Formats: sequence, structure tokens, C-alpha cells
Amino acid sequence: MLDALLARPGVLEHCELGARIGFLALHGGLEAGTAEIAWRAAARSGASVYAIVQPDGFRWHIPSHRHDPRHSEALAAFLAHVDVVVSVHGYGGLRASDRRWTTALVGGRDRVLARAIAAALRRSLPAYRWVDDLDAIPRHLRGVHPGNPVNGTRAGGVQIELPPRIRRAPDADTLVEALASFARGLSR
Repeated sequence: MLDALLARPGVLEHCELGARIGFLALHGGLEAGTAEIAWRAAARSGASVYAIVQPDGFRWHIPSHRHDPRHSEALAAFLAHVDVVVSVHGYGGLRASDRRWTTALVGGRDRVLARAIAAALRRSLPAYRWVDDLDAIPRHLRGVHPGNPVNGTRAGGVQIELPPRIRRAPDADTLVEALASFARGLSR
């Protein structure tokens, strides 16, 4: 599946290796702002980054656990290089009156890291609700599948599901700085 997506005209794959913490954005273009948030947080922290960006109007959603690194040398290199991953995702389909409009979900298999990053994000963006209790996160958004690249590193990772509002300025700027600060702290 991943190899077929990457072969499509206009689909971009971006990998830059830096620090041993990495930011991942598997659904760039499809989940607006996610690749840009990952890139900017990585650039500000010296972290590694891997992103797939689909062109405007192209809407091919491959579930994260179907992103097999055997089908992408760049993804395989990224996962071999980093120890920890923060995977940036977006979820939507929300009405402005829906409480989920300001709710972000913090999943992934590294629950210690998930609680730590959720605490940091709560301090930086207190207007949002940061849910890090897996039982409170819808099953399909938890990011705990063993085949999900966020869980394919030595130390594990965290999958952050962001509502649309936080992926836009000015909140996106605050989010990027909070993620970069967190990554810098882990790199020490």
C-alpha cells in the first residue's frame, strides 16, 4: 500500500535525520498542517523528521499501521536512526460547537512519554483538553498498533491527534514551540 502511494505523481516523501528524537507526519496534505507542524518542530529542535505529503485534492488515507518501512527506504532509515518518535496527526469532521474541536488526543505505546508530553502541552496550550488516558481515546485513534511506525523504535513513541483549530496560527505556532522545547529536553 505505502509503495503504491509513494509512486503516485505529486506525493512527496521527506526525511531529514538529526537528533535521536524524531517527528513523524504520515498524512501531510490529507490532515492539514500536520507535516508543517512536524517540520517546524524538528527544525527548531534539531530533531529528525519524516513526512509524507499528498498534493491538493488527493485523499488517500492509509492507516498508520499499514505504513510498512519495508516499502520505503526513507522511513526505514528514519526508524533505524531515532530512539523516540512523536507522530503528528489530525482528526476532524467536527462541528464548531463540538467539544472535540478543542480536544487533542495523546496516544502511542510509550505511556510514560505520552503523559509527560501531554503535561507539557497542557501548560503551553491550556485552552485545549489534552486526553492521555487510552481508555478515553477512541480505539482507532490510540496509535498503539505494533505495526504503527510510531511504535517501531527502540524507546517507542507518542501519537498526537490534533483537532483542526490547533493546526492553524496562532495556536500552531505555540504548539510547534512546545513540541520543539519538549524535543530539546529529551535530546539532552
